Amino acid sequence: MTSKVTYLGNLRTECVHLKSNAGFITDAPVDNNGKGQAFSPTDTVATALASCMLTIIGIKAKDHNLDITGTNAEVTKTMAADPRRISKIEVVISFPASYDEKATKLIERSAKTCPVLYSLHPDIELDIRFKYSG
Repeated sequence: MTSKVTYLGNLRTECVHLKSNAGFITDAPVDNNGKGQAFSPTDTVATALASCMLTIIGIKAKDHNLDITGTNAEVTKTMAADPRRISKIEVVISFPASYDEKATKLIERSAKTCPVLYSLHPDIELDIRFKYSG
């Protein structure tokens, strides 16, 4: 078993990773009867995409002695109705440095091999962008 999710009432859940005992709370969004005081379940899906991409980039960067410390991703999730679902996820990954063409290709290709990306429904529109500083 990977995790345990407990319904706390008032459209809120507690999610606990069993191996580490790390956890987080989810809350229904304001536009769906909730208080919006924490990540919604669909927020966690969109955010997992960015987290997964950064993790895979980090693995490849380490293998190639590239420092990506301080890299961040901004995530925007768009919902649709009938049925209510994620219709679009935008991820802008910003690096605190610039890299040569070979490293840039490695970074961008590796990001697009993340397991979460492959797990998303093909009807979800994806807008993935990379920004380099320096």
